[in-house]
Amino acid sequence: MTKIQQFQLLLILAVQVLVLVCFFMDFRGRKELYLEDEQPSKVHVLILSSWRSGSSFVGQLFSQHPDVFYLMEPAWHVWATMHQNSVKVLHMAVRDLIRSIFKCDMSVFDAYMPEKRNKSALFKWETSRALCSQPACSAFPRGDIVPKQACQALCGRYPFSTVEEACQIYSHVALKEVRIMDLRSLLPLLTDPSLNLRIIHLVRDPRAVFHSRTRDGTAPALSLGSRIVSRGKGLPKEPESLTVMREICRSQVEISETQRAFPSTLQGRYHLVRYEDIARDPLAKAAELYTFVGLDFPPTLQQWVHNITHGPGLGRAAFDTTARDAEDVAQAWRNSLPYTQVAMLQDICQDAMRLLGYQRVASVEEQQDLGLSLLDTPKPQGKEAAKTAPSS
Repeated sequence: MTKIQQFQLLLILAVQVLVLVCFFMDFRGRKELYLEDEQPSKVHVLILSSWRSGSSFVGQLFSQHPDVFYLMEPAWHVWATMHQNSVKVLHMAVRDLIRSIFKCDMSVFDAYMPEKRNKSALFKWETSRALCSQPACSAFPRGDIVPKQACQALCGRYPFSTVEEACQIYSHVALKEVRIMDLRSLLPLLTDPSLNLRIIHLVRDPRAVFHSRTRDGTAPALSLGSRIVSRGKGLPKEPESLTVMREICRSQVEISETQRAFPSTLQGRYHLVRYEDIARDPLAKAAELYTFVGLDFPPTLQQWVHNITHGPGLGRAAFDTTARDAEDVAQAWRNSLPYTQVAMLQDICQDAMRLLGYQRVASVEEQQDLGLSLLDTPKPQGKEAAKTAPSS
C-alpha cells in the first residue's frame, strides 16, 4: 500500500470517527432535551376522598393558597355523561381526564361539554380562587380570597379558554376527587415521569359519613353517585344508603392496601389524613399538608383557616364550605344517629374502622359520651408499615 493510499485510508477513518462523534453528541443532546421536557415543572396534588368526608374543606385549603390552581371534582362531568357505565370503566376515563388537567390541557372537556361554553360550565367552578382572579377573571387580583357569591356574579361569563390560561401560571395544580374508589387505576399517573403527583387520602369516621349523607337536603345531590356505586352491589333488601357505605368502606381498605404495596420509588407520594384530626388541630394539620406538597403557609391563610374552622353551626349544604365549628361537625353523629344504625355501620365497616383507627361504641351511653374519644392511631402506612411488621 502506497503512502497516498495509507493517507486516504486514514482520512476516511478520521471522517467516520468524526461522523460518529457528531452523531453521539447530537443523540445525547436530544436525549437531554427530551428528559428536560419530561421533567415536571409543576407539583400535582390529588385529594382523594369519598362523599361527605370533609373533602370540600380540604379542597379549599388548597384552592385558597396563592400558588395553587384548583378544581373541585372535575370527574363529575365524566360520571354525569357516562353514568350508564360501570365504576371500573369510569375510573379509566377519569384517570385520562385527570392527566390532561394536570398538564393544563383543558381540551379534554370537549368530550363532556358543549363546544361553545364559558368557564361557568365547569362543575362548582366558583370554588376555585384561581378562576375567580386574574388572569381567569379581571375583577379580582391574583392571591385574593374571593367570596363565592362575588365570584359567581362577576366571573362566570369569561370564556372557557381562561381556565387553561390560568392553570399554566401556577406552580401547583390540585384536584379534589370523590369518584375514585381504586388506587390501582392511578398507578399510571404515579409512574408518569412528566407528572410530580402527590396523593392526599382524606378519610372520615364511617358513622359520621353516613350521618352526613342521610340528612335532609343532602341525599338528592348525591343520588347519581349513589346509583352508580351501588349498582349490582347490594345485598337482598339492603337499603341503597347502606350498600353505598359498604362500597365506600371497602374502597378505603383497598386503597390503603394498595399504597402499602407501593415500590420504594413511590414511597412518599401518599399521605393519609383523618378529618377528625384536622378538626382537632386545623392549623397544624393544614401546615402538615402544605409541607407534604411543598407549599408555605402565609399568615393570611392561617387566619382564614382559623376563621373557617371556628364559626357557628354545623353546615348543611352538600357542597358548601362555610364557617363552622369543626369539632362539633366531627362529633355531630354521636347525638343524632340512632344506635341501631350505628351498630349496623360498625359491622359493615369494621375492617375500615380498625384500619383507620376508629373505635366501636357498645351502647347508646358510649355513643353519646362526648368525653370518650373514639380515635386510635391509624395503622402504619407505606415504609412505616414495613418497619412495624413482625419478623418471620
